[in-house]
Amino acid sequence: MESVQQKAVIVGVQLQNDNNFDYAMEELRNLAAACDLRVVAELSQKASRVNPSHYIGTGKIQELAMLLEQHEAEVVIFNDELSPSQIRNLESSLDRQVIDRTILILNIFAERAKTKEAQLQVEVAQLQYMLPRLSGLRESLGRQGGGAGLKNRGAGETKLELDRRRIEERISALQLELQTQVSRRQIQRKQRHKNEVPVVCLVGYTNTGKSSLMNTLVETYHPGSGKGVFAKDMLFATLETSVRSIALPDHKSFLLTDTVGFVSQLPHHLVKAFRSTLEEVTEADLLIHVVDVADPQHPQHMAVTDETLKALDADGIPTLYAYNKADLTDQPYPQVEENSVTLSALKNRGIAELITLIRSRIFTDYIKCEILVPFDRGSIVSYFNEHADVQSVSYEEQGTRLTLECRTADYERFKHDFVELPQ
Repeated sequence: MESVQQKAVIVGVQLQNDNNFDYAMEELRNLAAACDLRVVAELSQKASRVNPSHYIGTGKIQELAMLLEQHEAEVVIFNDELSPSQIRNLESSLDRQVIDRTILILNIFAERAKTKEAQLQVEVAQLQYMLPRLSGLRESLGRQGGGAGLKNRGAGETKLELDRRRIEERISALQLELQTQVSRRQIQRKQRHKNEVPVVCLVGYTNTGKSSLMNTLVETYHPGSGKGVFAKDMLFATLETSVRSIALPDHKSFLLTDTVGFVSQLPHHLVKAFRSTLEEVTEADLLIHVVDVADPQHPQHMAVTDETLKALDADGIPTLYAYNKADLTDQPYPQVEENSVTLSALKNRGIAELITLIRSRIFTDYIKCEILVPFDRGSIVSYFNEHADVQSVSYEEQGTRLTLECRTADYERFKHDFVELPQ
């Protein structure tokens, strides 16, 4: 039996000089939809500042109460993070469940987290969000005791202290567990660096098609491997960092990483909790900033992604732009510029062009040469056959003649074992 969708009303305050307000409210609708809530109405107020006690003014509270009544909505969603006292005051004024943008995003993450690490990260973020909200309740609970000194403390307050301690202990335990997961991943990263395999990382706003692009690349170079990742047209479909090896026909290969999508006003609890996942980005040799070119808001999305990369200290990494979903626009594609490709991951067009750009950026330490390898050094020939792009082979009296393109490091490693021929 399908669960009945809860109805919700979204509420936002537009401060002066806030030009992104309509967009933030639209995004709030999408976040609500991702949480399986049906937005039935919207209420906004222009103000110079947010009302400290109720987020919105008294007149608007009455208007909101009428809207909730009229639409029989059970939930009110606020566009900003609410303080503990605001939540308490709003719940008592409206007699409805009150949630804010942060808890909405946390809920989506909690629902989508599949790996152990993502689940731990989400739980830490949720508990960190709850902690100050507990202390906000302390005042009202403490009043139950009356009198002075610790003896007459309210029963509610002592229970609260207990909850608070439990939560703090749980956070410490989770962070310890996360630390072991993180060090495990750092070991894997070191291993990759040792193997000298370049790392290319997909970044971008949520739902721009990063996972679809990854799947198209995997399917193009490894058809039928079944190594695709989960891709769906919804916010935050991907929470786990997936890594796939892409082997190109000329024995060059790189690792492709797909990351969690960014979103404006991503709660700092989450950025902190997911920092270890997002740190994959800082280790990359090249970033592919995936943009949904069909979304009219894509310039804002790009700005948010740039801000998040800056917060992660990853803004200095060389970047290519993949303007995806061009099939939903009327602009011609595939189109290549110096640092960007307009493409469609869904239609598999522009993929070869993107790979050409990626190649030109990450395979810079290669050398073309013609060499003669003595017959008793046959192992070198088989090494080059496996690890280099061998363009021609012929057998001569003194040994095997190869025309090839190989890594400079491999050339240096074996140069005393073969004779280089003039080209």
